[in-house]
Amino acid sequence: MTGARTTTASRGRIDKRQAILGAAFTVFARAGYAQAGVQEIADEAGVAKPTVYNHFSDKAVLFRHTMAAAAENALQERLAALEPLVAPGDDLRTTLEGVAHRLLRYHCDDRSCALRRLLYAEITRFPDVLDIVKEHGAHRLNQAVADRLARLTLAGRLCAIDPAQAAEQFMALLTGPMEARSQMGTRPVDDAEMQAVARAAVHTFLQVFGAQRAEDL
Repeated sequence: MTGARTTTASRGRIDKRQAILGAAFTVFARAGYAQAGVQEIADEAGVAKPTVYNHFSDKAVLFRHTMAAAAENALQERLAALEPLVAPGDDLRTTLEGVAHRLLRYHCDDRSCALRRLLYAEITRFPDVLDIVKEHGAHRLNQAVADRLARLTLAGRLCAIDPAQAAEQFMALLTGPMEARSQMGTRPVDDAEMQAVARAAVHTFLQVFGAQRAEDL
C-alpha cells in the first residue's frame, strides 16, 4: 500500500510539473519573459505559487526548462512525421513530399511559431537557451533525418555521401523559404502554399541527392 501511495504521489508531482511547464510556455509566449509573473503562471497552471517554486527555484530556471520542454514536444511530433521514410515504397518522391509537407505543417503551427518568436525575443537575455532548444529540437531532428537518409542511401534510393549534410540541406530547403513566406511566423500560410514549398524542396533535393534524375523517380 505504501508503494502505491508513493507511485501516486510521484505521478501527481510529474503531472503538476508538466502543467506548470505548459502554463509557463503560454504565459511567456503571451507576455514575454520580463512581464510574465510567477503568480500568473501558477494561476494558468491551476496550482499555488509556492508549488511553482517547489519545482523550479526561480523564474529564470523555469524559463529554461519551459523552452526545453516546448522544443522536446515539438521534436516528438516531427519524429513521428519521419516514419514513412522507414518504408517509403516505390514512389520515393511522393513519400518525401508527404514527409516534407507534414514537417512544414508542424513548423508553422501556433506553438512552433510562438517558440521561435520567444527564442528570438529573449536570446540576448538567455544566450544559452539557443543551445538548449537546438539540443532538444533541431539537432536531434537533423540526426533523425540523417539516419533515414543514410538508410535510403544504403538501399540505393539516394546518393547522399554525407547523410548529415544532406539532412541539413533538406531541412534548409523547407524552413528557409517558409520563414520568409510566413514572415518569421507572423503571417499565416495556407496548406496549398505549404504543399508547393514541399514539392519544390523535394524536387531540388532529389536533383542533387537522387539516385536517378528527379523527374524519373
